[in-house]
Amino acid sequence: MIEIKNIIKTYKTGDVEFQALNDISFTIKDGEFVAIMGPSGSGKSTLMHILGALDIPTSGTYLLDKKDVSVLSDDELADIRRDKIGFVFQAFNLLPRTTVLRNVMLPLVYAGVHGAKRIERAKEALEAAGMDEAHFHHMSNQISGGQIQRVAIARALVNNPSLILADEPTGNLDSKTGEIVMETFQKLNKELKRTIILITHEQEIAEHADRILFIKDGKLVEDRTTRKKKIL
Repeated sequence: MIEIKNIIKTYKTGDVEFQALNDISFTIKDGEFVAIMGPSGSGKSTLMHILGALDIPTSGTYLLDKKDVSVLSDDELADIRRDKIGFVFQAFNLLPRTTVLRNVMLPLVYAGVHGAKRIERAKEALEAAGMDEAHFHHMSNQISGGQIQRVAIARALVNNPSLILADEPTGNLDSKTGEIVMETFQKLNKELKRTIILITHEQEIAEHADRILFIKDGKLVEDRTTRKKKIL
C-alpha cells in the first residue's frame, strides 16, 4: 500500500539548511498496523506530514496505492487527504459546542454526502469506534477524554479511508484511557482491515502495533516486529 523510497526533506531558513529526513526507505502493506517512534526532533512528525499528504519531500518517492504522491499538485493532495486518509490528532480537534454526531458528520459535508446518508454513515463510524449511541447527541465538551478520542477516530473513519494516521493519539490521556483507545485501534485494524500508522514517543503505546519504525536524527535506524499486545 505504501512505498517510501529514499525520502529526503530539507528545510531552509535564510542561508541555513536543516535536513529533517535523510534517505528514508520502507514499505507498509495493506492492513498493517505500524508505529513510528523517535525522540523530539527526530523527524517523525515531518514523516507523518509527508505520509498524510500534508507536505511533499525535497527528493525521493512516496507511493500510496501505487500513485506517486510526491509529485502531486496542491489540489490533488487535498483529494488524497479527503478520499484516502483519516487523521486522528493528540488535541482531538473537535468542535466543543457541537454534538458528537455532527462532529463526525463534518467530513461528509465537505465530501458532498447529503441527508439521511450522512447521518447513517456517521452513526456507523461512531459504532465502529466503540461509542455508545446514548452519547451521539451529547456536546463534545460534555464527554470524557477517552470518549472524545473515540469520536475523533470515528470522524477519521467516516469517509471510509484506506489509511488512518494517528499522531500521538494518547498524549492527552491517562494510561488506562490510553489503553482503551489503543484497543480501539487494534479492533479497527483487525476487524475493518484498516491500515494504521501511529506516531508516538511511548514504547508502551507502540507495542500495540505489528511493527515499530525507529527514527533518529532524520534516519530510519530500526524496523522490527513487536510482541503485539493482545486485545483484552
